[in-house]
Amino acid sequence: MVGAAKRGGRGRMRSRLAVAVLAVSVLAGAAGCTGGGTADNKPSPAASPADPPPRTERQLTAAALSDGERAGAYTVSTYPLGGPLDTDYTAAPAVCQPLVSLAPGVSGFRPAAEVGRRAEDPRETLGVTVDVRLRSYAGQGAARVMKALTTAGRACAGGFTEDRLSPVRAKYLAVETVKAPYLGDDSVAYRFTILDVRGKKKLYEYLTVVRSGSTTLSFRAEVTGTKDVGAVPADVIRAQWATFDAS
Repeated sequence: MVGAAKRGGRGRMRSRLAVAVLAVSVLAGAAGCTGGGTADNKPSPAASPADPPPRTERQLTAAALSDGERAGAYTVSTYPLGGPLDTDYTAAPAVCQPLVSLAPGVSGFRPAAEVGRRAEDPRETLGVTVDVRLRSYAGQGAARVMKALTTAGRACAGGFTEDRLSPVRAKYLAVETVKAPYLGDDSVAYRFTILDVRGKKKLYEYLTVVRSGSTTLSFRAEVTGTKDVGAVPADVIRAQWATFDAS
């Protein structure tokens, strides 16, 4: 009887084990049918989150620095006619265009919304002017902008031509990658050495672009004269990022 009881116990254990194995198989099959994952445990494409909608012009305005606001020594203002003339400039070769202007009229990128600001030090008549641009893009537009900037930085390192108001042209002698701020999802920064339109003086400009989700924040620093300011003023970048990040 004891042996029979033991054999009976082992039989019940084998039965319970078989039921457990069957249940696991059924659950695994059910998970495979629901599309919850793939064989390598990676989420299926259907489970990937959709791209966030681009910010509207109203939202970008709320995220931008305000007219009259201070950013260190710089005072912010709005453009009376929408933006500076260089938004219409083009580059040759075309791969260098993102370094000159990302305006929809001259580039292949079309933002869903755009807001511009200007920052200047009122104490300097020939000082630095910073053009600040907030642009939002649908889908992966913002990420493609950053990729195009990176490609341009490499392809155009040896220089290119900037076509202004025909027949006026400026020669970019060099494009150098410089340290970008550790902000957003990714960022790039460049130093430009430019020969003036008369071909006599070397001028220096800086461009920094930060991407956060579907929005890019660009900062172009220009100076009237031959002074090299060293970078886009950090106070302007910090102030704009703080306002954007809080919006």
